[in-house]
Amino acid sequence: MREMLQSTLIRVIVTPNFNLAATMNFIDPFRAVNYLEGLSLFRWEIASDMGGPCVASNGVSIDTQALVNLDEVAPDITIVSSSWTPEDVSTARINKALRTAARAGKTIGGLDTGAFILAETGLMRGKRATVHYEHIDSFIELFPNIDVSENLSVFDGKFITCSGGVASVDFALRIIHSTLGPAISNAAARYIFHPEFRGAGKSQNPSGDEPMGANVPDTVKQAISEMEAHLEDPLTIPEISKNIGISQRQLIRLFSRYLNKTPVLYYRDIRLDRARGLVTQTTLSMAEIAVASGFSNQVHFSRAYRERFGLSPLQDRGEGRIPFEFRAWPLHRNPKGEA
Repeated sequence: MREMLQSTLIRVIVTPNFNLAATMNFIDPFRAVNYLEGLSLFRWEIASDMGGPCVASNGVSIDTQALVNLDEVAPDITIVSSSWTPEDVSTARINKALRTAARAGKTIGGLDTGAFILAETGLMRGKRATVHYEHIDSFIELFPNIDVSENLSVFDGKFITCSGGVASVDFALRIIHSTLGPAISNAAARYIFHPEFRGAGKSQNPSGDEPMGANVPDTVKQAISEMEAHLEDPLTIPEISKNIGISQRQLIRLFSRYLNKTPVLYYRDIRLDRARGLVTQTTLSMAEIAVASGFSNQVHFSRAYRERFGLSPLQDRGEGRIPFEFRAWPLHRNPKGEA
């Protein structure tokens, strides 16, 4: 029976500045399965548009095979792993590989911002997908015909997407579970010391404890949720205070104690963080971005942007397009309260 199991071929297509950790986290559970079972139940190949060394976002380079040199028969699973500026790395060869796999009825998916590249092909129209929370706003603006989720991963038929990072382990384990069943997927999870499986319904930004402990009071979290749900049409601080049932003075005191900022400044900063994502990841006009980020005056928007990031929005679009160090947490929270 064991000898009759078919080997599943996974093709991971990486792009310049892809996230190495997310990619390796995705592959390693399949390696664990092969080791534990003593069989090559999964095979994988790392490809890129042109082949050769591909440099990840952390500066590490890995060797890749050129898509043109690979078997034209679609693999069982094709995954695109990309990170920064996915709009710049979608190529004709990658699009062809995805369309070929889709026509053959194979599974295709994306890690981190890989869904951007899938969406560029038009294959995901009317589907659900997820990307890293930092890029959700720009994905919504660019692809309004795709239902964007803030969940760690989304499985919509043959289209599967993952937000990246450590969630790539859960993503792979779910594939293993659906392919080989719970016994093998549980064994692989134990082997790589992944004690808690997070399914597709888990949010990227759960409302429970912070990663290093629950240090911020619930009232502050509620206020932040109010802010994040009203980025385009900002509320006043008195309105936020009223909505969460505390006085404005108390809200100011709590923000100062736990976040070292006033509510006004914190609110402005998360709106500017949203704006920077749109500036660096889309081609929307500055006027459109100002409005989408809650700034009715473009001059005020540009001045606030420069004050926060050290350069104007136009400069950032032309010279930036790279990771930037500080972001308010979380950058985006789905106002639908999706679990």
